[in-house]
Amino acid sequence: MLTVFMEYKIIPETLQSYEYEMVSVIRELENLGATDIQWYRAADQPSLYVEYFKVSDKEMYASIKEKRTSNEHPIFSKLFPFVSGGAEKIHCWAFEKLNIKEDL
Repeated sequence: MLTVFMEYKIIPETLQSYEYEMVSVIRELENLGATDIQWYRAADQPSLYVEYFKVSDKEMYASIKEKRTSNEHPIFSKLFPFVSGGAEKIHCWAFEKLNIKEDL
């Protein structure tokens, strides 16, 4: 299981349209197999957003990451006009959970 973070800034004048489109984006992430989907806005930077979700493996992560930045994807590409800098400015990372050892 991998935890994925996607981070980007939204053009302030487009916040309402962006938030409207995110309903479809979240639904599409679910369709692609993402789980535990959460969506955040930075408390100190109102135009900075982070998405958090889990995927089962690196292949699913790579597939979703590619789709999220593809002009060909009918849902994800609708966000690009709202992202400051376009699709190239959507930052995406996947993390593997580590367990803390008791005897450190």
